[in-house]
Amino acid sequence: MKYRITRSTLAFTLAALGAVMAVSFADFAQSQDAPAADVAPAEATPADAPPPAPTVDPLVAKGEYLARAGNCVSCHTRHGGEPFAGGLAFQTPYSFLGEIHSTNITPDPETGIGTWTEADFIRAMHTGVAADGSKLFPAFPYTAFTLVGEDDLKAIYAYLKTVAPVKYTPPGNGIAFMMRWPMTFWNALFFKEGRYQPDTKQTEEWNRGAYLVEGLGHCSACHTPRNLLLAERQDVKYTGGTQPDVVAEGKVRTWSAANLTQAKSGLGGWSQDNIAKYLKSGHSPKAGIFGPMNEVIINSLQHLTPEDAKAMSVYIKSLPAMGESPTQTLTAEQKTAGEALYKTHCEECHNSSGRGAFLKAPPVAGSAIVQATHPASLINSILYGAKVGVGSPNPFGAWEDMPSFAGKMTDDEIAKLANFLRTNWDNVGGPVTAADVAKQR
Repeated sequence: MKYRITRSTLAFTLAALGAVMAVSFADFAQSQDAPAADVAPAEATPADAPPPAPTVDPLVAKGEYLARAGNCVSCHTRHGGEPFAGGLAFQTPYSFLGEIHSTNITPDPETGIGTWTEADFIRAMHTGVAADGSKLFPAFPYTAFTLVGEDDLKAIYAYLKTVAPVKYTPPGNGIAFMMRWPMTFWNALFFKEGRYQPDTKQTEEWNRGAYLVEGLGHCSACHTPRNLLLAERQDVKYTGGTQPDVVAEGKVRTWSAANLTQAKSGLGGWSQDNIAKYLKSGHSPKAGIFGPMNEVIINSLQHLTPEDAKAMSVYIKSLPAMGESPTQTLTAEQKTAGEALYKTHCEECHNSSGRGAFLKAPPVAGSAIVQATHPASLINSILYGAKVGVGSPNPFGAWEDMPSFAGKMTDDEIAKLANFLRTNWDNVGGPVTAADVAKQR
């Protein structure tokens, strides 16, 4: 049987096909516009579920923060060693006393503090007496930690119990530091136990800053001169101290810490904001970090909350001016020689005004390092350069590293340059000799 496809049949077929396609398209469009809630989601399998976030004990988190504020890791970690395992060597100005090494404060039960109780730890921090009853040396600054509240020490103890235990025994101390009995007399003369007592005349912020600076931060340990028995001199507190530290690989030399008071030779020209920025980032319009301050900023102060950094700056800014540097007057010949060296080696970055240059170099005019009573850090920066350590914050506007000039100037030339720096642009600073430079080289 033959079928004929007439024009009318074809038209009817095409019309029917079009209607079917239109209905199908409408159903498709409607399915795309339907809200997602109308589509039942596939049930998540255990493999699809994200892993639960690890819980952090608030006490341990608090202790970690406080341990950072106290910069425990810098002193209790030897170069190339495991964190908190001790073994870092400290030297005193009296080389005949030998070295003293930091202790292992990991929770290892044999070589660390794994068997220490919370009470043992608090006693050590507050009184300088170890778990076995031996007296600690003030290279461990219990003279400052005695101010720290018990609740904060409990938090630090809880944190230290969570760090990785390391079986490591630090080297023995020098012969003078094997004897503990002299500490009975030293403590009687120079140590006063007691917790920080807020000053009711000051703000809560000021008191928080004082608590951190005087206690956990133990800033006076480096920034205060010491007497013949190596105790901090309270009559000139925060006017700048000295301590031996590394200047280059394999070289330990004296460094001078800046005067933190409002003296002209100290932080008198710094604003509160300048101080806070320096504490958090190692950089301010007045200075950049180098030398021993690298570890302080990198391992400790950069981790402070902005509120704590501000509180510390409030307290530091309130320190009354003390300890002006001795002055000197250069002859015309000395000034000419020093100025020529400055133009040759320094002016390109620090400018003729001594005010430094954006992104290049900090000011030397008014610099607390340039004017420090002891010129060690100034000499070190010229000899070995001023370099920011690995892990340091790198805020916008941070200065370039300063290169070493040890091979470009003699000891006598560096002394002449240092004296020019310490007397120009209203700076004040005592004389620097070629012998001073030779000691640091």
